[in-house]
Amino acid sequence: MKNYIVFLCFIFIPLGNLWGQSEWLSGFEKPEQNPIMTADSTYLFKCPMEKKMVNWQKADVFNPGAIVRNDTVFMLFRAEDNPDAILGGRTSRIGLAFSTDGLNFTKYPKPVLYPMEDGFQQWDYPGGVEDPRVVEMPDGTYIMLYTSWNKDIARLSSASSKDLRNWKKHGPVFESFQKGKFNTTWSKSGSMVTEFKDGRLIAKKVNGKYLMYWGELFVNLAQSDNGLDWEPYLDHKGELLHVFKPTIGEFDSHLTEPGPPALYTTDGILLLYNGKNLSGEGASQKVAEGTYCGGQALFDLKDPARLIKRLEEPFICPDLPHETTGQYKAGTTFIEGLVYYKKKWILYYGTADSMVGVAIKSE
Repeated sequence: MKNYIVFLCFIFIPLGNLWGQSEWLSGFEKPEQNPIMTADSTYLFKCPMEKKMVNWQKADVFNPGAIVRNDTVFMLFRAEDNPDAILGGRTSRIGLAFSTDGLNFTKYPKPVLYPMEDGFQQWDYPGGVEDPRVVEMPDGTYIMLYTSWNKDIARLSSASSKDLRNWKKHGPVFESFQKGKFNTTWSKSGSMVTEFKDGRLIAKKVNGKYLMYWGELFVNLAQSDNGLDWEPYLDHKGELLHVFKPTIGEFDSHLTEPGPPALYTTDGILLLYNGKNLSGEGASQKVAEGTYCGGQALFDLKDPARLIKRLEEPFICPDLPHETTGQYKAGTTFIEGLVYYKKKWILYYGTADSMVGVAIKSE
């Protein structure tokens, strides 16, 4: 891939050149300020489904997506309402916060995406909307990929916005593909491929299509013309193509789940992902059983379904007290948000399904 310098001060820099010769984006450190966001029972919101006021972020805030807009970092975070409900039994809504230093965030008072009587409640309720990833499209539109959870089947869904505050839902991303063949398939965690342009990560077409790595137990691949409706890659039997699988005996022995938007680099497409360790037979002895750590995998630029290699060791793991307590005590650093801001890479993650953490890589 070539470098282009266009007059009018627009510069395109292949990502591989931003952090030296290594294919991997490593060297993140957790600042003492962690965690940077916690639950707050003072935030009230009238739920259109329950027809009453709810403490929409009373239980937990975690699993954030992030993006830079107008020299400000905006975070979309998952918030749960009822601390007395069991794991997976609460209603999730997506909130918005902003920061001018990447660490100290101010929350908007109400959620920006939530279950309502809008034609999508069959997918979104009663479990809610979860785990947002957000990208900027070339025309300036923002697309959020999130999980719709009706407490039956998790479905990867999409929404679009011009300002990050007002969102239009578009429903499950595979709903129209092959007459809905995969609309009843469990789907989560959409990581669109982006490239570094003008200081921001912008959605990137590869071979004429937008691409998305997605899945939970395995990493799958899908393509799209608009970033909202997607066609999954299939194998020769017409089933979902698994482009990246767990590695027995390693930190990602149980599952490989995409994290922040993937990065188009000079060396390949870099996917930062969440790897979970098995419990019992096949588990790694290097991290605790059931633990979620962050890993990296590199895919071929010409054939994005072809895995080139994976980083053998995790680059981030739970090692702070609040990362191994909370809803998920086995420990998580569940990565979902990545921005380049003030000459630093900032990675945002959920801790034990309870709080928001941050790790920073300086140039």
